[in-house]
Amino acid sequence: MRDDGGMTENARPVEALLVVDVQSAFVSGDAAVPSAATLVEQVRGLVSRARASGALVIHLQNDGAAGAADEPGTPGWELHLPVHVGPDEVVIRKTADDGFSQTHLADLLAAWKVRSLAICGVMSEMCVSATARTALSLNFRVVMAHDAHATYDIPPAPGVSSLIPAATVSRVAEWALGDRIEIIIRADDVRFIAPTALPPAMQHEPRAANPKQPRNR
Repeated sequence: MRDDGGMTENARPVEALLVVDVQSAFVSGDAAVPSAATLVEQVRGLVSRARASGALVIHLQNDGAAGAADEPGTPGWELHLPVHVGPDEVVIRKTADDGFSQTHLADLLAAWKVRSLAICGVMSEMCVSATARTALSLNFRVVMAHDAHATYDIPPAPGVSSLIPAATVSRVAEWALGDRIEIIIRADDVRFIAPTALPPAMQHEPRAANPKQPRNR
């Protein structure tokens, strides 16, 4: 067992950022995760730096069941942060915890020849963890900032446990990902680089510094 608390110092830059389910239902209003405002600012900073570095930015958007807080078309389903729509910043909708399941996420990363990525968002023990596990199984380098993923408290279960605070749930979730995940303390320390190859559709297009206009979904 590692004696450093599972933390990594000076992680190498990554080529892509996965923003998992940062949707209004989970990060705004009375039903938001604890410390949602802090989470949103950390994710906003990651997205900004990834864009500035030319890294691939992928927003995962969960399609919840009918009546769920993230049911498609409802206010809670909307992505909370603006998306700069373009070839190197995309939205991928999903219906399972794992962002790779029945989506083109793996194909998109392969087209850009991405081999390293950072992951952030909600929920730590569910969609973030499931997506990170698959990325690791596909031999991506995966960096996760401790302060850039979140979840809810686990309510008490009589005869089993008292309430488990959200911060503890998130910490256990990242620890449970094992030795290959690179966990760093602060999102501010995540660094990005542009992928070494462009997908075929972009190989003859010059990459502008910031050619896209932001759009809320």
